Amino acid sequence: MYAIIATGGKQYKVSEGDVIFVEKLGAEAGQSVVFDQVLVVGGDETKIGHPTVEGAKVSATVVDNVKGKKVIVYRYKRKTGYHKKNGHRQAYTKVKIDAINA
Repeated sequence: MYAIIATGGKQYKVSEGDVIFVEKLGAEAGQSVVFDQVLVVGGDETKIGHPTVEGAKVSATVVDNVKGKKVIVYRYKRKTGYHKKNGHRQAYTKVKIDAINA
């Protein structure tokens, strides 16, 4: 059984036991979270939501809060001596999918 959930402006296809990285959630390691924006539930019988499947929930446990790789942002204008270098590391939450309730 699988489900497609929406969180953080993105969509993820998940199954029980999967470990995924989602946009940072306000939860500490060990806490449980519930994703209620379930767009599709698949398996023996596929249920497609309009826009979400009624009564479907995906429960998960927060494993860790981590940061992604550093991305360098470099701005440069020629002949003027202008340049600016910035770095950015996106914050992610690592979650383990426990159950899909549909």
